[in-house]
Amino acid sequence: MALNKAILMGRITHDLEIKSTPSGSSVLSFTLAVDRFSKSEEKQTDFINCVAWNKTAEFIGRYFGKGRMIAVTGNLHSRTYEDKNGTKHYVTEVYVESADFTGEPKMAQGWADSAYSAQNNAGAASYTPQTNAPQNGAQSATEGLDNFDLFGDVDEVPF
Repeated sequence: MALNKAILMGRITHDLEIKSTPSGSSVLSFTLAVDRFSKSEEKQTDFINCVAWNKTAEFIGRYFGKGRMIAVTGNLHSRTYEDKNGTKHYVTEVYVESADFTGEPKMAQGWADSAYSAQNNAGAASYTPQTNAPQNGAQSATEGLDNFDLFGDVDEVPF
């Protein structure tokens, strides 16, 4: 048994442009800047190529843009191609299966850098293609959690 799953959260590095294949499928290629920290706590950034298809591509193209934080889930695909000079190139990309908002608030003049505001997170959505999606009127498992009260002191927790 093999496992091929990638889960990434990063910022989109360039303006998005959805293209169509000759058969009419939507495709969106983009790059994510994903931060990581080394043992010396120095931040390093990896630039990961991603490809989304059809409704997932349309969702990302509609709700995200350059500089926006996004969380994606997908799997790795490797391919090779030969350029016009005859040089062989190897490419590894994440084929995006689903995309999610990260809770980053939308600012009036663009997207916020890193501030998180629970008040602005209400109504956040994601797109995951499903063959057996819930019927209209079905409630989300997280619906109604906006007024969730937290315990004031950890010593008050009964377990």
